Amino acid sequence: MAAPVTFDAENADNFEDIEKQFAVKVVQQMETYWNILEKVPGSKLRLTKLDDEIYEHFKKEFPDWDASATINEDEMKSKAGKERWRNFINAYEKKVEDYNFGAMVRASHKTEYTQEGTIFAVRMQFYAIEIVRNREGLNDWICEKAK
Repeated sequence: MAAPVTFDAENADNFEDIEKQFAVKVVQQMETYWNILEKVPGSKLRLTKLDDEIYEHFKKEFPDWDASATINEDEMKSKAGKERWRNFINAYEKKVEDYNFGAMVRASHKTEYTQEGTIFAVRMQFYAIEIVRNREGLNDWICEKAK
């Protein structure tokens, strides 16, 4: 659902109920993704119909990304990191619904979602990171552990 044309995000009130609804939705998405990974090895999973495109684009824009390493949140959210990510993310504005909606990403593929090990990101960051992790088989342990 799009915001009304007259909506001014810079001057909008920050309503507690809206924040709670947002948090509930993000947690539901996080739980749903984890539940899927417990049933299907990540290497066999497709997150979007654009997985191939997102994977190739991400590898091109972030050739030095090590999916097996723990994400450095400070680097990711630095001025240079934000600019690099913004350019990647904005390419999906017309292709992926809610491309910039909030999401949670595990800092390390080796752990479950935890308060300390989870980073607030946007949906395209989640997709890019998790598609790479899945393609490289780094999330397969979750399904194996659940069996």
